[in-house]
Amino acid sequence: MNKEVFVCVDCESTGLDPKQDRIIEIAVATFSWDRILQERETLIDPECPIPETSQEIHKISQEMIEGKPKIAEVLPELLKLIEGHILVGHGIGFDISLIAEEAKRNQIPTTIEKQSYFDTLRMARLYGESPVNSLQQLRHHFNIEPQGAHRAMSDVIVNIEVFKQLAKPYKTVEELVLALQKPIRLKTMPLGKHKGRKFEEIPLEYLLWAERKDFDQDLLYSIRLELKNRKKGKGFGIASNPFSDL
Repeated sequence: MNKEVFVCVDCESTGLDPKQDRIIEIAVATFSWDRILQERETLIDPECPIPETSQEIHKISQEMIEGKPKIAEVLPELLKLIEGHILVGHGIGFDISLIAEEAKRNQIPTTIEKQSYFDTLRMARLYGESPVNSLQQLRHHFNIEPQGAHRAMSDVIVNIEVFKQLAKPYKTVEELVLALQKPIRLKTMPLGKHKGRKFEEIPLEYLLWAERKDFDQDLLYSIRLELKNRKKGKGFGIASNPFSDL
């Protein structure tokens, strides 16, 4: 593991739909186990308005991106840094989709969607010792120096240190890949109106609704496991029935 070179990537965007939204900031850092090798960070003119709800999260205003390069001007150079290495990021599937869509939109060739990656969100779920698996909560958990939140390069620097902490139990890349192959059972619902509740406490109707949504593999696995347990008579719906033992 300590002989590998990885690339940590983080994007800030106009929203959460890779097909419709645009990158407004991107940060890339190649790193080894003991140092950062190269860094690139730039604001991007998305050529569209930035919704206020997004501005509240990443603090990037319309004025800040005026006169900045467009994605087609910077993406080819960034892809040269990215391609050929294992990617690292927190919920990195979203960043990969954003970059891939921008590349398609601007007819820039890339193989980023085929690259190997480590998602530190899934690694944190597998680790299981942090009560909350957000990047900033993991920073607190591992006593990592703050870098400022929700800007691309600050998140990359924190993410690299979080990755190193989470990867410590694994001697090789192959060991970590193998550990992440199976879906991971979550302790609590990570999103929605029942966020933070244990799965056995969530109403059956909500679980049945959530099972049909396009959630990630770990969440769907956890929902379906809970539904399976309830069918066996172990779950909330039966246990809460006062007449179940009559």
